[in-house]
Amino acid sequence: MLKEFKKFISRGNVVELGVGLILATYFGAIVKSFVDDIVMPPIGQLIAGIDFSQLKYKIAEQTLENGTVQPVTINYGVFINNIITFFIVAMAVFMLTRIYNNFLQKKKQEPAAAEAAPTSQEQLLMEIRDAIKQQNSK
Repeated sequence: MLKEFKKFISRGNVVELGVGLILATYFGAIVKSFVDDIVMPPIGQLIAGIDFSQLKYKIAEQTLENGTVQPVTINYGVFINNIITFFIVAMAVFMLTRIYNNFLQKKKQEPAAAEAAPTSQEQLLMEIRDAIKQQNSK
């Protein structure tokens, strides 16, 4: 069983999948930071200085054991940030996939070799074939 596991884990696809997962995790963190720290502040400024991450709806208050009152909220602003982040990540993945597919298509498209003209021997054989067809059709 240990040998099977070693064989499984050392296969190229598993290693590539692991690397892809790690890169995707950090790519997601970079995009989230891009949305939260770069994209959303100007958008919030354009719509009267609203910070989406602070948008929430208070539905109740909860008293903690130490006596402090904490509001219970629906954080719809964070949800809006996550939707925007999703669309930016989706667009980035789409663009990367498109570039990758274009690269693969260019690599696969090799110039088609022009059909070589028949050799003199092939030409002679074709003439003989055509002559036999003419005799049989008479």
